Amino acid sequence: MYQDGDFLIGGLFEVQYLKAFPDLSFRIEPKLPRCELFYMTSFQQARTMVFAINEINNNPSLLPNITLGYQIFDNCLRLGVAFRGAIALFSGTEETVSELSCKGPPPVIGIIGDPGSTHSIAISSVLGLFRVPMISFYATCSCLSDRKKYPSFFRTIPSDAFQVRAMVQILRHFGWIWVGLIYSNNDYGVYAAQSFHQEMQLFGHCVAFSEILPNSNNPRDIQRIMGVIQASTARVVVVFSPSSLLIPLMNEVVLQNMTGKQWIASEAWATSPMFHSPRFHPFLGGTLSIAIRHGEIQGLRDFLLRLRPNTDQRNNMLKIFWENIFGCSFETESKQTDGEQVKKVCTGLEDLNTTKTPYTDVSGLRASYNVYKAVYALAHALHDLIQCEKGRGPFSGNSCADMSNLKPWQLVHYLQKVNFTTGFGDNVSFDKNGDAVAIYDVLNWQPSSDGAIKFHKVGVVSEGAATGMPPRSVCSESCPPGTRRARKKGLPVCCFDCLQCGDGEISNTTDATECIMCPDEFWSSTNKDQCVPKEVEFLSYEDPLGISLTTASLLGTCFCALVLAVFAYHRHTPIVRANNSELSFMLLLSLKLCFLCVLLFIGQPQLWTCQLRHAVFGISFVLCISSILVKTMVVIAVFKSSQPEGKGAMKWFEATQQRCTVLILTALQIVICAVWLSTASPAPYKNNQYIRSKIVYECAVGSVAGFSMLLGYIGLLAAVSFLLAFLARKLPDNFNEAKFITFSMLIFCAVWITFVPAYVSSPGKYAVAMEIFAILASSFGLLVAIFCPKVLHHPFTSREKH
Repeated sequence: MYQDGDFLIGGLFEVQYLKAFPDLSFRIEPKLPRCELFYMTSFQQARTMVFAINEINNNPSLLPNITLGYQIFDNCLRLGVAFRGAIALFSGTEETVSELSCKGPPPVIGIIGDPGSTHSIAISSVLGLFRVPMISFYATCSCLSDRKKYPSFFRTIPSDAFQVRAMVQILRHFGWIWVGLIYSNNDYGVYAAQSFHQEMQLFGHCVAFSEILPNSNNPRDIQRIMGVIQASTARVVVVFSPSSLLIPLMNEVVLQNMTGKQWIASEAWATSPMFHSPRFHPFLGGTLSIAIRHGEIQGLRDFLLRLRPNTDQRNNMLKIFWENIFGCSFETESKQTDGEQVKKVCTGLEDLNTTKTPYTDVSGLRASYNVYKAVYALAHALHDLIQCEKGRGPFSGNSCADMSNLKPWQLVHYLQKVNFTTGFGDNVSFDKNGDAVAIYDVLNWQPSSDGAIKFHKVGVVSEGAATGMPPRSVCSESCPPGTRRARKKGLPVCCFDCLQCGDGEISNTTDATECIMCPDEFWSSTNKDQCVPKEVEFLSYEDPLGISLTTASLLGTCFCALVLAVFAYHRHTPIVRANNSELSFMLLLSLKLCFLCVLLFIGQPQLWTCQLRHAVFGISFVLCISSILVKTMVVIAVFKSSQPEGKGAMKWFEATQQRCTVLILTALQIVICAVWLSTASPAPYKNNQYIRSKIVYECAVGSVAGFSMLLGYIGLLAAVSFLLAFLARKLPDNFNEAKFITFSMLIFCAVWITFVPAYVSSPGKYAVAMEIFAILASSFGLLVAIFCPKVLHHPFTSREKH
């Protein structure tokens, strides 16, 4: 829609819906999209903008001798279309640019819209670079209050941040301190729910349950949410959600005949016509909802009814509206069909008084009222700019704006300071973030004579307080099972206020008005009337898991002892002597210690067990891995000495050198453990963060750096052993010990690499169990891979393979 003037105001509205974008070949100029599904309510909002501009042009006290015009585009509910329209409004639609067109006022001095938060974010990010003022009448995202990102964005609808505060004010007014919360799984619902939890905690109120509505109509999720609502003693349910996502739940409410709930509706579904039908009345009757501020605009209905279509292409939206509201067509060359029905020809003389659509309904002006205020805000800012006196202006050198070369940022300056009162009596101004004064209507859903639900205004809530609200009712003194009746000022409050404490909270008296948190090491009893000690959890020997791990530890120890006995008995045989009997005995002894150190991890943590468990574990494994490392080096040295060029290789790996290498490598780990235990020793720690109702008794490592060095040293030795064994795996068969070592170290490394993520993600005693499992698995892997081939070798005196 278009009307010329001295200054133009741009507009972006959601009048139609675009199902699919036209193909873009990038070879020809793209065609304008053809949108569908005409929205009468949105068209009323666009025509309200036209009405406000006409009203201003006829007002001699506001912008005298100046005529405002407008250029309004339909965004078709698509970001691409909205962005294209905004750029066209801001930069103009002329295909050629001359020096003359670069002078004078900008194509539009500001834009009314876009109604969508997502659209406003994208458009304001660009328009803000040039400080082009944009006033939205419906975008509520709190993120748009960021003045650094959106320096020229304003709005006449409160931010979502204010809505939550208004909701809590209503709950406080009625004394409803125990409520349930349901919210949609999108930015609107999630951010509102987070703010709601914070506000409730701020005033000491409790949220009984918090459930997310599914984006898809999943019957299981809906049934689960219904179960939570019915099982809870909270009678008040707050819902932050668009009406489209709430319909499946409300249908289930009707199906299960769930009554007795006090519903609190956010502005997204506060006036939704979807719940007007009589079938919802027994369940939603009495609902309180927060709605956008209602206003009255004198003369708007008559203006809307005087509309007539014209043939000007710049006003083709009028023709589209006419065809939709009367079901006719202006096309006369060919018959227009709608399905099987032939459309009649539009004459342009049809009477709008005979129609009954949202377009002509001005009984509940909310978004349209915001549009009206936005236009007037822009007009008052321009008026103040024109009234500037030379030499007393707000710009550099006390200058005023040049009307023949108006800059958008100059209008933003005045828009930030605008302050006026509408004919309905509402004050319009913006805070430092461009947000409007936060004020909402409180509506009560009541049945009409035909059984349908009607909305009745019962109060107003703003940032300051709730005013005009009905008094708190005095209800029956009986409360649901498991709750207590709370008293305030000596009067029984409504059953919705029956006090139910959450987990970990108690009320000791029958007239308590708040819940008391139990101390850290205590939890509330079943009746929520006293604090009892929390259950202490740790991996004990009586626990089935502890019994299993203890059994595995002892079995591993016995297996080591059995292999040690077999090797000792056959110590003079070639197979034992060829495999370096001293290193084999040392390796079996260290594996035995590895199995036994598991017992230090089981049982109630004490100071000495916490200090010893990791020290014994670290030293045992280093003794084990260093023995394997030396065995590998010996195998390589023996092979080298069998070659002509390596005759003297074995003189560096005699028994004394082997023994010293193992002791030196183990001594380094002993030093690490000693420093760790002397500086930041592990100690028992009662952790109540995993499960609030229990205390997890565990060993705190003390120094993370010390623990990391202990594990890192083991990992370094294991990596070197694996690398050397892997390189020597292809030695001749009579040197096949390297193959067994390679396989054993592969198992060892795989176990401990897998252990890290499993340990981090396991809570409480299960983290200890994971560490024990890793010790046992790696120990069994070494025992089986290295010694099983030898023990099972028959006869023991064979010299075929060494």
